Amino acid sequence: MASYPFREFIAGPEHKAGNPTIELVDFPAHIVQKFQVHHIEPWSAHFPATDVQYLEQFRRAAAKANCGVANIAVDGEESPYAANRAEREKAIEFRKQWIDIAARIGSPSVRTNIPRAKDSKPEAARLGTSLKIIADHGAKKNVVVHLENDNPVSEDPFFLVQVVERVNSAWLHTLPDFGNTLNAHDPDYAYRAINAMFAHAYGICHVKNREVNSQGKVTQVDLARTFAILRKHDYKGYCSIEYDAPGDPYAATAGLVEQTVRYLS
Repeated sequence: MASYPFREFIAGPEHKAGNPTIELVDFPAHIVQKFQVHHIEPWSAHFPATDVQYLEQFRRAAAKANCGVANIAVDGEESPYAANRAEREKAIEFRKQWIDIAARIGSPSVRTNIPRAKDSKPEAARLGTSLKIIADHGAKKNVVVHLENDNPVSEDPFFLVQVVERVNSAWLHTLPDFGNTLNAHDPDYAYRAINAMFAHAYGICHVKNREVNSQGKVTQVDLARTFAILRKHDYKGYCSIEYDAPGDPYAATAGLVEQTVRYLS
């Protein structure tokens, strides 16, 4: 498996399309049992509580299962680049709170979303100022902050790279998602974007072999091409398996685990 600290992530204990639910506290043991993988990447919305008692309960359950947390995917509603100062301050405080949660459960990083602002187009200067405050808080807690190429407006990969370079902090990096940009743009744009993202990646990336958007558009990912980009940048972080398409998630995730190990070997 070379020197890459490969780990796995599936969508989490989310209830979709009639699938049975699972409590987050039981998820680490479930993943170890199903895939023999010992790290997970939970989503902030999956936490039923964030008080100290629950977080300690979760951490103990994960430790008992010999499972760690590689990253927390954090989604907030307020935009850190909004023109409205009060909204920006709420966005900053929300992300600082999740950095504190990550530190408490032993996660080395968080991925924070950059939701669209209602009163402004994406604005690099304001976003950079907010993210500098957030990254500085991450530094105090030993938690890295990641930005993912998710929605094509406020999380366009080239915009995120511009902001990361503006902030210029060791505690702020990109999180390349294999499929998100490919689903929104032509392949030339998407693979140039992935290349730009991996130039600033550090702790985690999201591995997909296809992406299905809300309109049902299916995009196939060229895994060989994408892993070649990953290796070109000597990426040493986690590879987090994110299966987000119709079908049996267990079989699909197991298949992606096998393919990822092969490409990294």
